[in-house]
Amino acid sequence: MASRFPGRTPTPRLLSREGLKSDTLLPSKFQREKFVNSKQEASTGGSFLPRIGPCVDMSETRQKIARMVKVCMESSPYFQLACPSDVYHIVPPGASAPLRIRFTPDENKNYSHELTCTTAKEKIVVPLRAIFARAILDFPAQVDFSECPVKHRTQKILLVRNVGNRTAHYQLSTQSPFSVVPIAGTLGAGDTMRVTVRFHALTNGDHFGSLAVCCNPGEESIHTKLHGEAVDVDVVLSTNSVEAGKTFITMAYQTTVFLENRSNITAHFQWKALPSEEDDYEEKRRQCRLLHPLGEEWLENFTEEKEVEKVQGFSEDHSALLRSRVQEKKAKVQDDPLLFSSDIFFIEPLEGEIEPNSTAEITVTFEPLEALEYQSVAYCHVSGHESRIPLCLRGEGQGPLIELSSPTLNLGKIFINTSYVYEVELINKGALDAPFTYIPSTTEVDFCFTVEPEQGMIAPGGTQTVQISFHTTVLGSFEEKFQFSVAGSPTPVILTIRGIVTGPNLHFDLPELDFGDISFGFPYTQRCRLTNCSVVPVTFKLRMSDDGTQPAVDSLDQIHKEGDPSWRKGIHFYVEPREFTMNPSQGTILPQGHQDIEVTLCSNTVMRFKRRLLVDLEGIAKEVASVVIKARCLVPELRVYPQILLYHECHLKVPYERKLVIRNLSNLPGCYGLIPQQRKDDSPVLYSSPKPCGIVQPYGTAEIPVIIEVQTLGEHRTKALVGVFGDERNPRPSISAGVW
Repeated sequence: MASRFPGRTPTPRLLSREGLKSDTLLPSKFQREKFVNSKQEASTGGSFLPRIGPCVDMSETRQKIARMVKVCMESSPYFQLACPSDVYHIVPPGASAPLRIRFTPDENKNYSHELTCTTAKEKIVVPLRAIFARAILDFPAQVDFSECPVKHRTQKILLVRNVGNRTAHYQLSTQSPFSVVPIAGTLGAGDTMRVTVRFHALTNGDHFGSLAVCCNPGEESIHTKLHGEAVDVDVVLSTNSVEAGKTFITMAYQTTVFLENRSNITAHFQWKALPSEEDDYEEKRRQCRLLHPLGEEWLENFTEEKEVEKVQGFSEDHSALLRSRVQEKKAKVQDDPLLFSSDIFFIEPLEGEIEPNSTAEITVTFEPLEALEYQSVAYCHVSGHESRIPLCLRGEGQGPLIELSSPTLNLGKIFINTSYVYEVELINKGALDAPFTYIPSTTEVDFCFTVEPEQGMIAPGGTQTVQISFHTTVLGSFEEKFQFSVAGSPTPVILTIRGIVTGPNLHFDLPELDFGDISFGFPYTQRCRLTNCSVVPVTFKLRMSDDGTQPAVDSLDQIHKEGDPSWRKGIHFYVEPREFTMNPSQGTILPQGHQDIEVTLCSNTVMRFKRRLLVDLEGIAKEVASVVIKARCLVPELRVYPQILLYHECHLKVPYERKLVIRNLSNLPGCYGLIPQQRKDDSPVLYSSPKPCGIVQPYGTAEIPVIIEVQTLGEHRTKALVGVFGDERNPRPSISAGVW
């Protein structure tokens, strides 16, 4: 056979694995092909070679010349070529050369190998596969629950058969809100079983999942698509709130609400304390966290007990016992359904079932413990409803009910230092005994009242007369609230007493004193008369509203303060100036008598005044009479002439005198002053005045003599400043004195 081969064997072209990737077998693709027709595969009972990618038939050549094909296969105990390996075969044009492969398995499992065919131009790798017997469960491709009630368990039963040729040791799994029963087991070849798939969604909407089926170890699971749509069913409360109204404490109010199931399922309901399952979860987490400090307390107690046991000679594993107790407590917390619970509102029944198209009666009871307003919310957790249905509970506890025969007692005008007695009645209009107690006030007016009795008990429908005595030495109107507390009632019974206490009648003969325009720092006086119209003598004291305490500065005093800083910087008070004086400021006025009063205003503030002269009665009342005082304080406009004083030629250190003229252009007197010179060692000109300060009358003039002494030779100029008392622009514009 070798003589028919060509003298030179052509070198075959080798193909890499990457180049053959499209023709190789992928695990996922192989698995799909294995299960495309599971029944057909199971019926063969033997091995088969799956079709992998675009195969090239290397056993046949369609060219016009013969081809040499080298067939080889690696040594394997399971796969053997019927002909020698690594031998060239000549395939004539248009002909085929069959190859026989012997397969000898020694156990029931999958086998794989490769056959390589090489020509002068290409290399073809043919995969060999042998699939052992397997179990195949014929689950449907999809299970659709369609529309189902939310929070309600819906199930479908699947009849599943093992169409494979071996026993299936299966495992089934899925995800919430889907579940499956059974989750594992064994099913013989050809046998059938029931599989229950349940759908229990907690929220509305579409839900998707998959049922994973694994029945052959080492192989990927088969997945069945699961779908269900959860919707609310028609379960409603007859009302969303219960208004219990006012209910006497120790008594009860009861009403009925209806929970109507208009659906075709049996609805299970529970009355919960919290609005959602998430809140239930958080509450249980909180309670579990609170168990840790409890565990620490137990540990401390166990430590003490352990010390005692050491002394007594025996010991016990306290830490294990402690962990066991904490776990028991946590288990109780997790098992707690957190049903609605209240000391005031009660719901019966707390849980139950409602048949389709039926109604359940729910009894709500309100039992107040105190006279308070109560409010709570119970949440109905019902299957078929995603969210819990709230029921608002409101009620008000009513204690003993006491009312006054008259809530207001108007005394009108009463006289000072006179005693009065009044009576009111407390009436019990409730169904309970009403113990009452008078609550004393701390106000000044309250000390003028006496209440009798201060406490007592009033039977239902009964009354109690209360006497109120009044005697005061304080003038003026008053309104006092007297409180009687009632045991069991948060709101006291209030009696309002109002009246006017009158005393001596004083009045001024003028409604106001108007000073008009006044000059800064000059005193002005007005007179008025205070008359006592009562039949008793009155001791009075006068005061001015909003007046200061530091004495005001009079212009007559100011002109004697030549070097005072106020000429340059103005007046500065540490406190507000006292600008008003009254003469007399206090005294006694006989019955039907009067007192003439002089009011003097010396203003040190440029402003408009509107004050009140007040009359106080010592030991009786304040501000029993008043008169309004008006004024406007101004600073007159003063001008200085001439602007320049010329002294011409002067001898050194010889005094020379000239005069400045102060002219008043207003109708108010003014106060002026020459600002003292701030002398220095090198001052060329010294000036002074024998009369630097003075007063200039309205529309008048005044003179300031200015004496200078020249200290150095040459032509000099210096400035002399004149201040106006009260003018914020102090000092006035400078006057230049020229010397040459």
